[in-house]
Amino acid sequence: MKIAYISTFPPRECGIATFNQNLMHAINANYPKRKTLLEGGFVVALNDSENIQEYEYPEDVKYVIRQNHQKDYIRAANYINTSAVDAVILEHEFGIYGGESGIYILPLINRLEKPLISILHTILKDPSYVQRIIIREIAEQSSKIVVMSKRAVEFLTTIYDIPVEKIQIIEHGVPDLEASEENPVKNLTPFKNRRVMLTFGLISRNKGLETVVRALPKIVEKHPDVMYVVLGNTHPGVVKHSGEEYRDHLKSLAAQLKVTQHLAFINKFVAEDELIDYLTAAEVYVTPYLNEAQITSGTLSYAVGAGAAVVSTPYWHATELLADDRGRLFDFKNADALAETVNELLDDDALLNELKENAYEYGLHLRWPVIGSEFIKVAQEAAATHDFSDKILKNSIVDPEVLPKFSLAHVTRLTDDTGIVQHAKYGIPNLKEGYCVDDNSRALIMALMAYQRNGSQEAYRLLPIYLSYIHYMQTDDGNFRNFLSFDRRYLDEVGTEDSFGRTIWALGHLINCAASNSYREFALELFHRSYPHFKALRYLRGLANTIIGVSLYLQAFPTDEGMVQELKRMTQPLIDAYNNTRSDDWEWFEESMTYDNAILPLALLHSCEITGNEGAKKIALTTMAFLDKLTLSNGYLSPVGNDGWYYRGGKFPTFDQQAIETMAMVLMHFQAYQIFRKPQYIEKMFLSYKWFLGENTLRAPLYDHETKGCCDGLLPTGINRNQGAESTLAYLISHLTVLKAFELEYEYNKIEEHVKLC
Repeated sequence: MKIAYISTFPPRECGIATFNQNLMHAINANYPKRKTLLEGGFVVALNDSENIQEYEYPEDVKYVIRQNHQKDYIRAANYINTSAVDAVILEHEFGIYGGESGIYILPLINRLEKPLISILHTILKDPSYVQRIIIREIAEQSSKIVVMSKRAVEFLTTIYDIPVEKIQIIEHGVPDLEASEENPVKNLTPFKNRRVMLTFGLISRNKGLETVVRALPKIVEKHPDVMYVVLGNTHPGVVKHSGEEYRDHLKSLAAQLKVTQHLAFINKFVAEDELIDYLTAAEVYVTPYLNEAQITSGTLSYAVGAGAAVVSTPYWHATELLADDRGRLFDFKNADALAETVNELLDDDALLNELKENAYEYGLHLRWPVIGSEFIKVAQEAAATHDFSDKILKNSIVDPEVLPKFSLAHVTRLTDDTGIVQHAKYGIPNLKEGYCVDDNSRALIMALMAYQRNGSQEAYRLLPIYLSYIHYMQTDDGNFRNFLSFDRRYLDEVGTEDSFGRTIWALGHLINCAASNSYREFALELFHRSYPHFKALRYLRGLANTIIGVSLYLQAFPTDEGMVQELKRMTQPLIDAYNNTRSDDWEWFEESMTYDNAILPLALLHSCEITGNEGAKKIALTTMAFLDKLTLSNGYLSPVGNDGWYYRGGKFPTFDQQAIETMAMVLMHFQAYQIFRKPQYIEKMFLSYKWFLGENTLRAPLYDHETKGCCDGLLPTGINRNQGAESTLAYLISHLTVLKAFELEYEYNKIEEHVKLC
């Protein structure tokens, strides 16, 4: 039985990494002839870094996935499929995979041709929509779901609707070790001549260690020889964002309570053979977690396996594992109850030893080799019953292999501390042309999308620049100027309706998905100041852009009835324009198709999503179909060219093709998919996007792999090599939209398969 393991892995400091390494050893321990772990399979390791070489992995790691790189997941699936493994074990925790709640793992498991066993380390009682979808999809793709507690089974069957026969309980393994006869830990300063309370594991605020510190005064009053030892490093994620703030807080709290001499930190990671000595050297082991939502605790399992006297808050795993007098429970955050429980145990050696013996006896069946044999049975059954022909596989509509790596290099080149510069000569910023609110609004949308996708700090640093520019361009009465010279002189008194609408779109997007509350408040202030100008809008594209922004605002504030009515009012001119212009051979809003054409049906799609206006929905679908017939009928996107535009009864202009046309097509089709859930819209979205990569009239790519910018358009003579903000931002917004669509692959592939089967 050879197994591929998908997990974090040491030397990365992570509880799941340690669990997976132990599981590999446990399974191999059941095959005594194997000399190395590699004989039993290999690991596909998850990196929390862009650098594949971040960790010095052992030879067991044969493939590395960078958490936020979608292509890595697809390539990992291909690597596993072409290997000789018999089964795959997936360690699942939402935070170790990329995308919203770790959704990037779904395309990988959807492509696996090997039987999959998934171990769920976190099962939420109140999952978000996406989290519930992820767990359900993992279950569907898995031969077996392994959990470590009865409560987990209850949640999976009642909350996630997963069949009970697909679930198996295998408890958390513990080291197959016995304490040293001469325990060296007892000679360490914090332990010598002390009665030790111990907590170990990666330190973070959710561990509730302050409850133990607050209990110390009452414990020490009765037992002055007590020492509370916290063994373990601060969680790497906490160190990255907050440093040692939590550890320092605990020290400060101990000083306030005058128990500094009874608190000791051993700031290091200890191996299992050393950990057993720490656990058996302690009188009491404490897990003071702050709430019940802990379905599995490896540290608790280790403590029970070592025969420790455990005192814990009643989180889900603890209530099961410490039943039948294997430990004691106290209420969350209740320091007095903890002190009372610890004092009772320290006062009665017989009671203390009884808890230890009960825990030790139960822990014998949790030893890793025993647990390993259980997993072998599951894997063997999965391999024996696996029928790959039952799994309908198709290539994804969105092929991530053709997507260039996302990069903000050219955007940062065009951006200074004022905003993003409008134009470029080739890939060099053209400072003579200054700035415009159009591009800074697009840049704000793009930066927000990039930050949403993977928490990009590079994108996050750009947000205040673009928002500040918009603020600077807002007039006293709430309108917006558009153009600013490089030396920061206003070049107009009032911008166009188009630029106004694009700014409202950007503000609505920010309000809808603010990176921080202060940004949302700032955007709300600018948005509401501009509101009086909504009624003055006359031109369709200005209205359309504003409609999109207002729709996004209403997703965040759906009870703003006044804004709902304003949205309905602004939508009506688009409906009227279509009804007054259309004919059997001209399903459009105007007598001509000019620029940014897809923005009009896109706006109606956004509006009907909020208002439920069936007339707007029907017009959106009809005009989309008309636009698609004109621009996608050749098998690639050929948007209406700006060289003359397209008039009713006239000749369709091939050139000058602009990037904003393509962006609008991408956004339109993705919005249509989100409303109607028809895979054809994803196909058209991706077909439109590939215009940037060379599937266009000239068969020439506009995306520049060297500069990471996008050329300004297609001319009769070739490519306009200038790479301004408008075209580059249009490309990046399109790229990010495609990546978002790829996250939903599990959904639209399934829809398409169902249609074929029917």
